[in-house]
Amino acid sequence: MASTAFTLASASPSVSLSLQDKLKAKPKLRDYGQCALFGNATKSHGRMRMVAAVNVSRFEGITMAPPDPILGVSEAFRADTDEMKLNLGVGAYRTEELQPYVLDVVKKAENLMLQRGENKEYLPIEGLAAFNKVTAELLFGADNEVIQQKRVATVQGLSGTGSLRLAAALIERYFPGSKVLISSPTWGNHKNIFNDARVPWSEYRYYDPKTVGLDFEGMLEDIKAAPDGSFILLHGCAHNPTGIDPTPEQWEKIADLIQEKNHIPFFDVAYQGFASGSLDADASSVRMFAARGLELLVAQSYSKNLGLYAERIGAINVVCSSADAAARVKSQLKRLARPMYSNPPVHGARIVANVVGNPELFNEWKQEMEMMAGRIKSVRQKLYDSLSSKDKSGKDWTFILKQIGMFSFTGLNKAQSENMTNKWHVYMTLDGRISLAGLSAAKCEYLADAIIDSYYNVS
Repeated sequence: MASTAFTLASASPSVSLSLQDKLKAKPKLRDYGQCALFGNATKSHGRMRMVAAVNVSRFEGITMAPPDPILGVSEAFRADTDEMKLNLGVGAYRTEELQPYVLDVVKKAENLMLQRGENKEYLPIEGLAAFNKVTAELLFGADNEVIQQKRVATVQGLSGTGSLRLAAALIERYFPGSKVLISSPTWGNHKNIFNDARVPWSEYRYYDPKTVGLDFEGMLEDIKAAPDGSFILLHGCAHNPTGIDPTPEQWEKIADLIQEKNHIPFFDVAYQGFASGSLDADASSVRMFAARGLELLVAQSYSKNLGLYAERIGAINVVCSSADAAARVKSQLKRLARPMYSNPPVHGARIVANVVGNPELFNEWKQEMEMMAGRIKSVRQKLYDSLSSKDKSGKDWTFILKQIGMFSFTGLNKAQSENMTNKWHVYMTLDGRISLAGLSAAKCEYLADAIIDSYYNVS
């Protein structure tokens, strides 16, 4: 709170009680007129004025930050009272009734925790050992040689964001000057993470607006042009925001080029099992790179596939060429984590360990993931059907069906996306991305009307 000094002024010489002498900034004076707060002093000195000198804040130079481009969408949505409003901004799964969904298997895992009476003691810096074991096995496969040979350094992180940030700190400290290449476009927080860690980055071409598909040749050209030994950030599955993934054959060519250039692959895996409904299929790109003997980094998140958004549970995995190297890398990840957040939270880690480590719960989880992925595929199909039937121009909307995961990149520009919100109360990011996880079958036709109007009537 800014300090306030008071000056008394009267017919007699002014008496100053100011304490501002030590401050560089010149105080601003406010005249409060006659004041009876000083009792007898008012009578003996006649008419008096109380003047307040208010400091300029030491934080005056801090500007207002802009709203988060993704989370800010939800704030605007909540303020809208229109009954047809849709929140297609944040990537969080909703039921057909557009309500948040807590997985049944998560409730069972939490009940197990209660029955066991587990405590809330601090975890080690690297996290819960049982979690680290099952998360690495889920990603690579329990029988993978990188697991058997203990060549993976796994540290529990604060979901995907925290895991990426920890990896960025590792790059900044031990690969100074190395550049990270990220796709254009990419998840909105990737740039923030590397900027905050002071890791230089540039973009490689990914999205082709002409085809609303993958610019594969442009992607390869940019990866090839990058300095040898660069880090190449790849989306393991369900690319965010486009929903466009390379084919298995294209993944092989990407791996060929990365090996040729001695680059280091850095995967962001936020949707394992949630994209296709298959845990193994969604990890196939990562496993293919590991099978080639490449050293790589992989950030994981359980926000989507287990619905643990608020638990902030994920991991950073570093595949090394030897067990000795993995042990050293893990020690330095722990060293970096200690001043950041000391150690990670336990609740979400125990949920994952209970679900993945229990065969019965694990099978139930796979069924629930298939259900969630299936609902998203269903509304994707219905949106395509609605667009195709309503649009008489002959435009090809099949790109929607070719995309995968919870998002669809509509191809709408900023002005068209603004029209979606301002006229149709459809809240989305301004790059044209919509979250199909927030769409119900009942509102597919309404969304189709909004897209067609925005596409054809707004330039």
